[in-house]
Amino acid sequence: MTKVAIITGGARRIGAEITRTLHAQGLNVIVHYRHAISDANALVAELNQLRPDSACALALDLSEISKFFDYIDQCQQRWGRIDLLINNASSFYPTSINFATDTQWDDLFNSNVKGAFFLTQHALPWLQHSQGQVINITDIHAKTPLKGYPIYCMAKAALDMMTQSLARECGPNVRVNAIAPGAILWPEDENTLSEAKRTAIIDATALKRPGTPAHIAQAVLALIHNDYITGTTLTVDGGRSVS
Repeated sequence: MTKVAIITGGARRIGAEITRTLHAQGLNVIVHYRHAISDANALVAELNQLRPDSACALALDLSEISKFFDYIDQCQQRWGRIDLLINNASSFYPTSINFATDTQWDDLFNSNVKGAFFLTQHALPWLQHSQGQVINITDIHAKTPLKGYPIYCMAKAALDMMTQSLARECGPNVRVNAIAPGAILWPEDENTLSEAKRTAIIDATALKRPGTPAHIAQAVLALIHNDYITGTTLTVDGGRSVS
């Protein structure tokens, strides 16, 4: 039977690349989104053109924990199983210690770790049934803080520890791993970096070049196919963390 993956934040950027890659591997995909309805619908239409009835989009606000049971129920009913949960959705913006608010704290922790934890909790019975797995998308700044982004970095650090903790909690039938991207896609909108800052980041990598979303999708496949890896965070940063 065809395996089924849920990809949170799966409509855009790295999430969309992961979605396309899993679909190309023969999985049916459920594209989670919060606001990106047009991107989600366009991606689903694209994938269903390639393979009919192989993709769908379902909206959920990851701060509304009370809706998680119904959301997972919808996901399971779509094709009768859940094999893979990719916790990719994330908010990212600066929170200077001088101006950070509790609203920002709640948003960053909800989108980066709390939502991932409780979505995993609700999906766990189905993942256990299929001997499935969870892959969390964290960040190299979970270990090396990014100045001006303390709350984001703390949330990603919590997601890193969640990966290790849930690997112990969910074994032996469910594996839980993470991927920590480095310079893969540049931030958007108010977080846009100057050309000088981008150059400095690339110069700090051992490989002296940026990565691409495909590198993260390839890492997802590597974790899927090696069934003796759990509780691990795979760093995909061109050697930036060791430079």
